[in-house]
Amino acid sequence: MSTPLTRGQFQRFRNRLFLMDILRLALTAFGGPQVHYTLFQKRLVEKKKYLTEEQLKEINSLCAMLPGPTSTQTITAVGFMRGGPTLAFFTLGVWILPGSILMGAFAIILSNMSQGHPKLEFLRYLQPMASGFLIYAAIKFIQLFVVKSYHWVLLILTAVVGIVIGSPWLIPVMLLIGGISSSYINNRERLKAPEPIKHIRWDNLLLFLGIFVLAAIVGVVSQNRFFLLFENFYRYGSIIFGGGHVLIPLMFNQFVGYKHYMEASDFLAGVGILQAIPGPVFSFAGFAGAVSTKEFGYLGQIIGWLMSSIAIFLPGILLIFFVYPIWDQLKSYAPVKNAIEGINAASAGLVISSAYLLFLPVEVNEENMLILLATLFLLLSTKVPSPIIVISCIVLGVII
Repeated sequence: MSTPLTRGQFQRFRNRLFLMDILRLALTAFGGPQVHYTLFQKRLVEKKKYLTEEQLKEINSLCAMLPGPTSTQTITAVGFMRGGPTLAFFTLGVWILPGSILMGAFAIILSNMSQGHPKLEFLRYLQPMASGFLIYAAIKFIQLFVVKSYHWVLLILTAVVGIVIGSPWLIPVMLLIGGISSSYINNRERLKAPEPIKHIRWDNLLLFLGIFVLAAIVGVVSQNRFFLLFENFYRYGSIIFGGGHVLIPLMFNQFVGYKHYMEASDFLAGVGILQAIPGPVFSFAGFAGAVSTKEFGYLGQIIGWLMSSIAIFLPGILLIFFVYPIWDQLKSYAPVKNAIEGINAASAGLVISSAYLLFLPVEVNEENMLILLATLFLLLSTKVPSPIIVISCIVLGVII
């Protein structure tokens, strides 16, 4: 007769099952934060019921307002909700590790090739495929978040601003406008006097700011390549809104154009393979860190990959650890709760603008349009897994 599990053993068993699902997502989540959300919704909400759809929307709204990798912060916050800081750290590690390892390994292989650079023509179909993924995400966001007439107004305005102006600094502004508008329109309730917020972890905010200042000082004083990389990526993770597609052009200007840490061909090779790598787009930081330290040998590249990967994700996670417990109390207040609808509608508009901007570099020809439409058809009408679509595009590029 088997001995029943204690409460602690049962909780550890549930946490292991949760982390296995996070690993599955980490190995199959292609397409950036907008597509990642739809995958989280399918697996964590619909299939496993780890949280409700409303809870996931609330967490996504919070993370969309913070700098850093949105999908990484969202899934880490889900881990925090289920098991506190310890499970949140494990969730973060499981989520970022596969993509980071793959990008770091590719960087080391690429930068140590003795005979020129590999031809990347076989990756040419990944760009129209990625556009298909983003269009699919836009459709899903509209289905999930745009249900009222003013939602459509926010969506259209945000999409137009994102397409016409295209500045990453407008992203938090548009989200804030969406939240304020929604709170004003929906605020029909008589508000109660807010209770004092309890259990604020100021140490996480102080740690976030302390590392920011210390990294800048040590980098400037020492001029050490590894410390400079850590400072650069920690700063990017602290100030960038809008996900990895905003990070990549800034990195190109910094590491190729200004500091000359890497060649443009190496950088573009990394961007190409990034389309076929699951997990967060911010994993590209590990690639850049490894290539930027190739003169220090294999060990130096591993250290460069590790420091860059930690630096890019650390600030966003410290912000989650500071904000999420406060958010858990604030979201019950009517103005905040009513603002979530507008933030989500504005997020849908940003997905549309991202899909448009990503489509611009794609050459308009029969092949690319066929790939885009086929990707969209498979995502909307079948249950073909995302990795199969990505691998098929790579194989098709090799054959043709």
